[in-house]
Amino acid sequence: MSDTSHAIPQVTRSHPRKRHWLVLLSFVVMVLLPPLVAGWYLWTRAADRYVSTVGFSVRTEEMGSAIEMLGGIAELSGSSSTDTEILYKFIQSQELVRRADQALDLRSLWVKGGPEIDPVFVYQPPGTIEDLVSYWGRMVKVYNDDTGLLELHVQAFEPEDAQRIAEFVFAESADMINRLTAIAREDATAYAREELDQSQEALKTAREAMTRFRNRTQIVDPSASVQSQMGLLSSLQLQLAETLINLDILRQTAAANDPRITQAERRVEVIENRMVEEREKLGLGAEDVAGSNVFADLVGEFERLNVEREFAEQSYTAARAAYDASLAEARRKSRYLAAHIQPTLAEAPEHPRRLTLLALVGIFAFLIWAILVLALYALRDRR
Repeated sequence: MSDTSHAIPQVTRSHPRKRHWLVLLSFVVMVLLPPLVAGWYLWTRAADRYVSTVGFSVRTEEMGSAIEMLGGIAELSGSSSTDTEILYKFIQSQELVRRADQALDLRSLWVKGGPEIDPVFVYQPPGTIEDLVSYWGRMVKVYNDDTGLLELHVQAFEPEDAQRIAEFVFAESADMINRLTAIAREDATAYAREELDQSQEALKTAREAMTRFRNRTQIVDPSASVQSQMGLLSSLQLQLAETLINLDILRQTAAANDPRITQAERRVEVIENRMVEEREKLGLGAEDVAGSNVFADLVGEFERLNVEREFAEQSYTAARAAYDASLAEARRKSRYLAAHIQPTLAEAPEHPRRLTLLALVGIFAFLIWAILVLALYALRDRR
């Protein structure tokens, strides 16, 4: 048999090429080096940050009447989602940051440890208010859920500082809710108070007019004076009747030139003149030119003023009742800030979370490196 052997192809030994060394170098630079640098920075330069937590909500107290409470139909308290949203925005506002900086000197609190040592996590002074607001968003986190509860996490480089900032934010939030409550009460009672002021001024004017009338006429109640005048007129009429009867008797029994007849006639004339004057005072006779001494006019003016005063008093009473009712209604619906978690004092730092950050740096570095390598090889294969 003939030896039929096939030739085995020789496989040449491969050697790393330039692109392989470049990939390895890029792996070291882009994947291994960033976690090493990040780990060195996190464990040697990054400052520890402590967290103070406070939880609160806006409660609305609505106290019903005694009958409603006995019937069990009164809603004692509830939560307002609108107020919660307002607080959520207020805590992140520039106004609150400015107040906190003025009261606590945030720039000093947030540079402890030195920005030259930790330029990543420490605030860089002095900065503008916008820079401070941006850093506030990193250090003060507020969380809002659908139940109307707010939870605040405040970070600082000392646990006492974090607690002080949390207490300040809670106090300012409570003041803001109190201001909103005061504005709501003011709006609810503004119209009623305006009506009360107008009715009070009208009552004052009516009483002053009545006082001026009494000072001018020297009469407290014209009705009583009229009754007195009517009594006087009735008495004069009786006296006139008696005098006329006596005069008739004298004329029948005495001589024509009897002095008693002349005296009786003089008495009748005097009584008649007096009756005419009294009737003029009462407005029953000839109209007085000036009109100031006519009792009918005085009584009419007094009744007009009295009606205006009584109407002003009734209007004032109604306006006062409406104002008290609106004020009671506004007070019945009072809002306040209730803390279910008081500002805590941390014993151990929670930030920075070094292992988590280191793992994220490594993962993102590897992903970026892999994407770049795959993209370069894809471009090479298309040539």
